[in-house]
Amino acid sequence: MNKNKATKEKICTFYASDYHFEMISLPYINKKIENKNEIIILTENDLEESMKTLLRNITLKEEKKEEILKLDWKNNDAEKFDIIKTKMNEEKNIIIFVKGNKNYIHGINQNIEKWMPEKNYVKIIDCYNIEEVGDNLDKVMGQYEKVLRVTGEKEIAELQKNSC
Repeated sequence: MNKNKATKEKICTFYASDYHFEMISLPYINKKIENKNEIIILTENDLEESMKTLLRNITLKEEKKEEILKLDWKNNDAEKFDIIKTKMNEEKNIIIFVKGNKNYIHGINQNIEKWMPEKNYVKIIDCYNIEEVGDNLDKVMGQYEKVLRVTGEKEIAELQKNSC
C-alpha cells in the first residue's frame, strides 16, 4: 500500500458519472479551499465543462465558484505534475484527486510515488468508476483506510462495523 505512510494519506471514492464525482467532491473541495489547502485534479477525461454546468446550477458565492474553477478540471497531467513538483518544493500540503479507470489511477500513483519527498504531506484521493470496479468494491476498499463521501472522509472500518 503506502510506502510513505507518515507523509502520504490514501483515500478512495466511487462515482457513477462525472457529475456524480463532482457532487461528491465539491463540498470537500470547497472546505479544503477555505482551509488554504493546495488541490490538484488529475483526471483521465476533461471535466471543465461539466464543472461549469454544475457550478451554474448550485447556490454558492461567485468568488467560491471562481476559486473552484481555477483548480483546472482539464486532463493536462504533464502541466499538473509540474505544479505538484513546485508545490512540494515549496513544502505545501497538497490534496490530489486522481479520477479515471483503474489503470490510469495506478499509473498516476506510480508516477507520484517516484518523486514524492518524504518530508511533504500529500493526500491522494483515488476516484474509481463504480461500474468498472463492480464486484471488486470490497477488494478496492481493502487497499485504503478511508473513503470520501458527500459528508466527508469516513473510516472504512467504522462503516463496515455500522453496516453489520
